[in-house]
Amino acid sequence: MGLGSDRITTRRMLVQACINGARPVTHHPALSADAVLAAAEAARSVALGAAEIHVHPKDAAGHDSLASDDVARWVRAMRDACPGTPVGVTTGAWAEPDPSARLAAIDEWTELPDFASVNWHEAGADEVAAALRRRGVDVEAGIWDGAGLEAWRRSPERGRCRRVLVELPDEAAESVRAHAEGLIAHIEIDEPRMPILLHGEERSAWPAFLLAIELGHDTRIGLEDTTALPDGQTAPDNAALVRAALGLVAAAGRSDAVSRAGRPPVTD
Repeated sequence: MGLGSDRITTRRMLVQACINGARPVTHHPALSADAVLAAAEAARSVALGAAEIHVHPKDAAGHDSLASDDVARWVRAMRDACPGTPVGVTTGAWAEPDPSARLAAIDEWTELPDFASVNWHEAGADEVAAALRRRGVDVEAGIWDGAGLEAWRRSPERGRCRRVLVELPDEAAESVRAHAEGLIAHIEIDEPRMPILLHGEERSAWPAFLLAIELGHDTRIGLEDTTALPDGQTAPDNAALVRAALGLVAAAGRSDAVSRAGRPPVTD
């Protein structure tokens, strides 16, 4: 199924910085509703070697937003702080539960991100993905569970995605390998050459990161997924998480195969 070392030798691994997520800005001192401050967080991560930025644009109250003004402000801030680095945003249903309103919001965007994540377990995923592509925005297919996987496998948008996100929930470390490899095996049946970005959250964040290194998949780290360093201490900021992550890559002997900021990964 291609779950082993063949990927390590044939493509560069990408490490994405996921700098905020849907966390309340009060959850950590490095989180902010200010796009410029958040962009400075992203810039420090990119300077260390993160190759892409995944960000959740916020409204003035710090809530996730798909509104054109909010998306434009945040995407512009990221690009100003990190020129040449691809920037992606969320389209999660928690930001706009009504699929029709989500589509209308995307149609109104004036500052387009390079890519956006679409969760295939959410209603309207096919239509959201198609709307993004019509605007020239690449799609990351978010796969959380079996239902989302099956919806994506049946989707007319499946083969047009930039990559697949295999996204693991907050679960015990011993569950990570079986969960991840099960999803990956099914994805590779239908799209064997499509890049996969594997990541977890909270307890599964670092085990999933290590498994991604082992399997040669792209991955990500940042305050969206965890506020803890590998040793369990609270990270002061996104840069500390990226520094620790790239240290793990180097320790595994993979640092020469990491796609650097501003340079797209070499695909199979």
